[in-house]
Amino acid sequence: MVKRVFINKVIETLKEEVKDYDVPVVKLMQVQNDNPFRILVATILSARTNDSTTAEVCERLFQKIHRAEDFQKLSPEKIAELIYPVGFYKNKAQYLKQLPVVLQDKFGGIIPQTVEELTELPGVGRKTANLVVALAFDKPAICVDIHVHRIINRLGYLQTKTPLETEMQLRKKLARKHWISINTIFVAFGQNLCRPISPHCSICPIKKYCHQVGVEQQR
Repeated sequence: MVKRVFINKVIETLKEEVKDYDVPVVKLMQVQNDNPFRILVATILSARTNDSTTAEVCERLFQKIHRAEDFQKLSPEKIAELIYPVGFYKNKAQYLKQLPVVLQDKFGGIIPQTVEELTELPGVGRKTANLVVALAFDKPAICVDIHVHRIINRLGYLQTKTPLETEMQLRKKLARKHWISINTIFVAFGQNLCRPISPHCSICPIKKYCHQVGVEQQR
């Protein structure tokens, strides 16, 4: 059952709470270099990979790769070597090898700025596409990963079964001013306090706003 949640208070409180947390790697990439190509590649690499590994790999990769066309000069095996040990590195190497060809054929070599167009690129799903739209182009987009999906349901703000359903419901219900920031805030919060199992409810700054839906054990 969807419950009343003061979502503006939740987001304002968490924005202050997570400002000193480790910054998720793609947001860190944006802060260091506001480059759509780098943000796109970083988001592809970050899937099923922890932030510290993704950051290390990106630093190494971007010493050799400066634009999409550079991937055409390398074999999939060499790309795989450069991006190891990110999760599913062999598959991601194939995606990156195909990236410049698809970009050129479909978009004239320019990284597109809509979710629908970005999902036409190899290795790019809706989560990645939304993140690129938000961080690379500063356009309203809601990136829903497992943290956003879990926390928004745990709060009681939504009652959804999948991240896609969560994204679509948030598009209808959440104020657009929060669309870009919610992923960075909730990912940091979910990685540190609002863990999947046994969250740290005793020290949670938004405990009074949370209905703790589905929480069986807590610390």
